[in-house]
Amino acid sequence: MSKLSPLERRSALTLACVISLRLFGLFLIMPVFSLYAKQMPDASGLLIGLALGVYGLGQVLLQIPLGLLSDRIGRKPAITIGLLIFAVGGLVAAMSHTLMGIVAGRALQGMGAVAGAGTALAADLTREDQRGKVMGIIGVSIGVAFLLALILGPPLEAVAGLPGLFGATSILALASLVLLWLIVPTPQRAKAPAAASLGGVLAMLRDGRLLVLNGSVFFLHLLLTASFVGLPLLLAERLHLPVQRHWELYLPVMTIAALVMGATMHRMKEIGQSLRIVLVCVAAIGLALLGFAQSGGHLAWLGVSAAAFFSAFNLLEAALPSLVSRLAPAHLRGAAMGAYSTSQFIGAFVGGAIGGIALGRLGVSGVFLCAAATTLLWLPLVAFGARRIAARSAAEQAAAAGSPGQ
Repeated sequence: MSKLSPLERRSALTLACVISLRLFGLFLIMPVFSLYAKQMPDASGLLIGLALGVYGLGQVLLQIPLGLLSDRIGRKPAITIGLLIFAVGGLVAAMSHTLMGIVAGRALQGMGAVAGAGTALAADLTREDQRGKVMGIIGVSIGVAFLLALILGPPLEAVAGLPGLFGATSILALASLVLLWLIVPTPQRAKAPAAASLGGVLAMLRDGRLLVLNGSVFFLHLLLTASFVGLPLLLAERLHLPVQRHWELYLPVMTIAALVMGATMHRMKEIGQSLRIVLVCVAAIGLALLGFAQSGGHLAWLGVSAAAFFSAFNLLEAALPSLVSRLAPAHLRGAAMGAYSTSQFIGAFVGGAIGGIALGRLGVSGVFLCAAATTLLWLPLVAFGARRIAARSAAEQAAAAGSPGQ
């Protein structure tokens, strides 16, 4: 069995640090934001959800342009531009005294749209048959960042307040920038060939296989963001668990999720098997959201639901970008990952809005019921799309094997 080369291992580990440091800053806000925002003078359910998910709107504006830019000028310069914008947005949010000011800062943070270029850089530095492992390493690092943020966010907020957490996001973005230039390798081919025309990009965006994967990441982050509109409130108000003790739920849950991911990643090398795992994960997320809604005052039931939710979430975070990078044309990989990340952050924005509206009109349980109902739209997309993706990929492989010169 082929293993990661030293260059691939170094690329995976250092890029995982770059990506997870930036996301750690974003995740720090999630376990405390709803509780903090409710105390602000201009607070409302819609504004709370908007502030939590509006960074997705900023991502939408620049994700594909920065992905295309990374195809032209190189991954690292494009990522640098995005990280600097992200750092400025964190400072704007840190200095704001109203929820609307925080919304503006979070939107600016979102314009630091480096996810597509960063994932494309990881794909550039790895062989195709090892790409799933690299995406798995990055996915695990994101999971670890998420876990640490859930544990450290509440005590850090108690010391520095929400402005301190936003300031920390800017510092972490600058630390990511240092790692990017000092440690992450630079791929030999930093620019796209002339074939990366507007017509080629549009054809890639219309590819039905990529549309299924982009739709899937849209739903995934819609549900994640909507869930975090309600989850801190569920723990604090329904289960009467002080925010400083929320880590007691998150630590075992994320440990279980990491073990599930480790036991499953080796099954994702073949496209058809990866798609079957994606379908199982979608169903698991829907059931977990129903579990959140029905947990009432039962912490154990909530823990089981959370373990299912985050196990499925972590697997999808690794599987979906790996599939996109394998199916996209090599010379358009940056643009393809930009489109993928755009879908991801549209989902985050829509999820924040839906979660905020549901919170204001239906209460905490209504947030999770609305999210669970959304999976009924996602399941058919994956079920019908997976069959078509697997069939077309098999046909392309057969054609490539039988072509002259192979």
